[in-house]
Amino acid sequence: EQFITDETIVPAREASEEDLLVVHTRRYLSRLKWSLVVATITEIPPLIFLPNFLVQRKVLRPLRTQTGGTIMAGKLAMDRGWAINVGGGFHHCSSDKGGGFCAYADITLTIKFLFERVEGVSRATIIDLDAHQIWAALSFSETADLLGCSHTSISLHGMFQKRKKKNPVSAGSLGANALLMPEGNGHERDFLDDRRVYIMDAYNRYIYPGDGYAKRAIRRKVELDWGTEDIEYLQKVELHSEGALNEIRPDIVVYNAGTDILDGDPLGGLAISPQGIVKRDEIVFKAARSRGIPILMVTSGGYQKKTARVIADSILNLHRQGLIGEEVLDGAGPSTVPVMMSKSVSTGAAIGAM
Repeated sequence: EQFITDETIVPAREASEEDLLVVHTRRYLSRLKWSLVVATITEIPPLIFLPNFLVQRKVLRPLRTQTGGTIMAGKLAMDRGWAINVGGGFHHCSSDKGGGFCAYADITLTIKFLFERVEGVSRATIIDLDAHQIWAALSFSETADLLGCSHTSISLHGMFQKRKKKNPVSAGSLGANALLMPEGNGHERDFLDDRRVYIMDAYNRYIYPGDGYAKRAIRRKVELDWGTEDIEYLQKVELHSEGALNEIRPDIVVYNAGTDILDGDPLGGLAISPQGIVKRDEIVFKAARSRGIPILMVTSGGYQKKTARVIADSILNLHRQGLIGEEVLDGAGPSTVPVMMSKSVSTGAAIGAM
């Protein structure tokens, strides 16, 4: 079953330094010119031994492309009712700290862009259903292939899938605590005192990052136990997604749809079936779409090869359920609000906008 073709996607553009400075400090971006710092953030120790120009090209540029994809998808969601960036969801990175495989704060950047540049956007709700308290990018190239896209990029999933640690600590493993502590979590810290942003977060309470300070930003906290299964999980997702959108009506929902909740994931510690993930995404989209609220989905964490198939199946199910599709775009017309992006187009990420 082919839903997406090269004619029905929007290629993502790499986020420029000017884009990144909307949220990130120059000091933080300068740190990324050190391979040691990038190795610490991404938990890929061999990067220490590579010249930084290679790290920029092979690791950070694809991450910047995914970040640019999330920003573009936010604008598309506002124009057209929904958008999916098959990538992104770097929710452990904040303005001045990276960690947990996350180097750029794409969710924070997207919300800031929308607040500053799109008329009528003054409130946002983040529904974060990655297994970790407010990454890890899966192989979005594999997912795109399963959906019928030809776009390819670096497969971060492939880098991390052999790791067995349940509770990774970014800096400590390299003895670089003075450079970067793993507490970037992420949009919680960025929006800690911003009442325009409502955060719902469902996560395994026993795993990384355990950031008590950042938890203060969570307005609706759903803490899960090891091995939580479908029935309990889906009941909580539905109850709290509906509750969050009933409590405050946002102008956009940013849905961090991590698949590290999948049974067998080496880092998530939960036991949700592939069918459970498909149903979870359907629940969240129905909650937003039934209220006429635009929704942006990013795919975030997931550390098994079968993750790509699960995401593809979920997107196809959203289409079958009438929650996404070509009809959303009919008559939408071109965007009239520019989003500042660099002109170089990468084939690394694709935004679903059928």
